[in-house]
Amino acid sequence: MRMAHPQGRGVPAISRAKRTGWTRLGTTALAAVALVGLTLPAGAQAEPPAFSRDYAPAPGRDLGRDVLGADDGWAAEGAGTTGGAAADDAQVFTVRTRAQLAAALDGGSPVPKIIYVRGTIDANTDAQGRPLSCADYATDGYTTEKYLTAYDPRTWGGQKPSGPQEEARAASAARQAERVELAVGSNTTLVGIGRDAVLKGASLQVKDASNVIARNLELRDAYDCFPVWQPNTGGLGDWKTAYDNIWLRGANHVWVDHVTISDKGHPDAAEPTYFGRNYLRHDGLLDITNGSDLVTVSWSRFADHDKAMLIGNGDNVTTDRGKLRVTLHHNSFKGVAQRAPRVRFGQVHVYNNAYEVPEGADYRYSWGVSTESRIYAENNAFTTPGHVEAADLVKSWNGSALHQSGAEFNGYPVDLLAIHNSYNSGSERDLEPDVGWTPALHGPIDGAAKAAKDVARGAGAGRIG
Repeated sequence: MRMAHPQGRGVPAISRAKRTGWTRLGTTALAAVALVGLTLPAGAQAEPPAFSRDYAPAPGRDLGRDVLGADDGWAAEGAGTTGGAAADDAQVFTVRTRAQLAAALDGGSPVPKIIYVRGTIDANTDAQGRPLSCADYATDGYTTEKYLTAYDPRTWGGQKPSGPQEEARAASAARQAERVELAVGSNTTLVGIGRDAVLKGASLQVKDASNVIARNLELRDAYDCFPVWQPNTGGLGDWKTAYDNIWLRGANHVWVDHVTISDKGHPDAAEPTYFGRNYLRHDGLLDITNGSDLVTVSWSRFADHDKAMLIGNGDNVTTDRGKLRVTLHHNSFKGVAQRAPRVRFGQVHVYNNAYEVPEGADYRYSWGVSTESRIYAENNAFTTPGHVEAADLVKSWNGSALHQSGAEFNGYPVDLLAIHNSYNSGSERDLEPDVGWTPALHGPIDGAAKAAKDVARGAGAGRIG
């Protein structure tokens, strides 16, 4: 289970620091930013979030003040998505460290703010900016070896882990969550400067927030030090991890644009196998759940990952009906095994995206059609090696409908709906072409081949024209 971000703990220190110019943090601020259980050396000061104002955009253009264009996907509905464009000068920050980023985010406050990210920020760092390893977070006697011994299915069986080692794992996980989970509040724009702005190890949590923009950022390796064993998942059991690079929960009017998200640095494929299952360290790249709505994801790269994007988190979450309206356009999905996306309930417009399966890569499917999902897919391009067939691209779990048109598979036009219905072996009912809605909020829709070339040139962090 994901640990909740301790919202508001740093607010008193932040308010005081704004008055004093961040020259020194008092004891309240030290308590707010220090990792629980990691003491500071005698006389040490927490790293001062000395925000700078040195962002120099091209003449006439400030990415921090950009707003989503009219009709650019579901996030343009109604009043549209403007993020922190209305922020006054006192709420415009340039950040270079985790401490500065956390302070600028202000515990997820709704005050309009623009946060420029410069260089690489590592979320797994202490109050002085020193790197923290998994061993630094471990507490109460937790070790991977002891955990594996305690919950080996051959002796533990199929019960959910409990007892001292599971309690120690949960306590250790909570310590890491305090560092890597960062709450992003309403009316926020988070934007990278230049071509090399990176958030490493961070999980951006957009919870119950509205009007948020994230652009021109590379988000990599939201690495979970303490996966939990779930004995009965999938019949054979599996490892469950905690962190998405971006997780939208109950969020609305969100624009994610020109981001690059991957496991870079710690691919799950390089992790060992325990209990016959890969010891996963990463959850989703970008998950949109818990009634989130009116989201546009554009010109972004999702790479080298297992489960990329979940839209809707449960077949029985009927409160999601009428929500989860998402547009995905001009995105690259390369080396992604599944969930690109998997959808429950939502009305999701998927157009002009490029999908690439590298030779030898693990691959399961791209579009997951689940309970009451209404995917409207247009002019998407798929490039795969010989062992991946067109029938593999769509998978249904209790789905009923899929609109698709204009798809190309290795350069040839294909009807993915007809292929799916012909090759699903009767394991699922045929999907109908009528999804009950037609997208109205979108830009020009190009042919799949042209879109794939445009995506190759223009998608991802550092490529905003």
